Amino acid sequence: MNDHPPQPLTLTVHSVQPPDLSDPGEAARRRTTGGRLRMLLVLAVCAAPVVASYLAYYVFQPQGRSNYGALFDPPRAWPAGVALAGLDGAAVMPSSLDGQWLLVAVGPAACEAACEKRLFVQRQLREMLGRERDRLDKVWLITDAAPLKPELRRALEAPPAAATLLRVPREALARWLEPEPGRAIEDHLYLVDPRGRWVMRMPAEPDPGRVRRDLDRLLRASSSWDRAGR
Repeated sequence: MNDHPPQPLTLTVHSVQPPDLSDPGEAARRRTTGGRLRMLLVLAVCAAPVVASYLAYYVFQPQGRSNYGALFDPPRAWPAGVALAGLDGAAVMPSSLDGQWLLVAVGPAACEAACEKRLFVQRQLREMLGRERDRLDKVWLITDAAPLKPELRRALEAPPAAATLLRVPREALARWLEPEPGRAIEDHLYLVDPRGRWVMRMPAEPDPGRVRRDLDRLLRASSSWDRAGR
């Protein structure tokens, strides 16, 4: 015989999630909005280093620091509708040069003594950058259709750091580049950023050491997002 008194019966009540009676279209819109916000957040995170480097160089400049070259703010994009051409006459899209800093020389194919000197300084400036030199390409924009001197072409196209030689009408360059007062566009070297925008003009008859310091600063400011090669 069981001597234990009877135990009361207990019941456990579980809460039941009420059915979702909201509008399915509204739920879809919320999901879409949330996805867009997440995408914008990812884009903002990716763009932050680029924006920060430009702010560091163009806006928040330390007191007492001066640039040797002339900075252009905002940078100037390549004029729309203007195409480049290789020495063989084949069309070249300007966007094919994106992804790399460019040190640009301008001049006719005849390239007299002053032009040859600029091309020599252009080459020396790149070499002076040391281990950062692979982040900078040399470009010569040739403003006419005349043939190049064979010895000059061989020197410029020699590896390991061959220059990029392209033809473009001078009037197109005049809509993009701006020389110092009293100077021609051919008198300067120009710096173009990895997005294809002209950002700096070097003085005519430049001091290579001072130009190199400008290049060093820009390359350091962009080191968090720019890497060698396209």
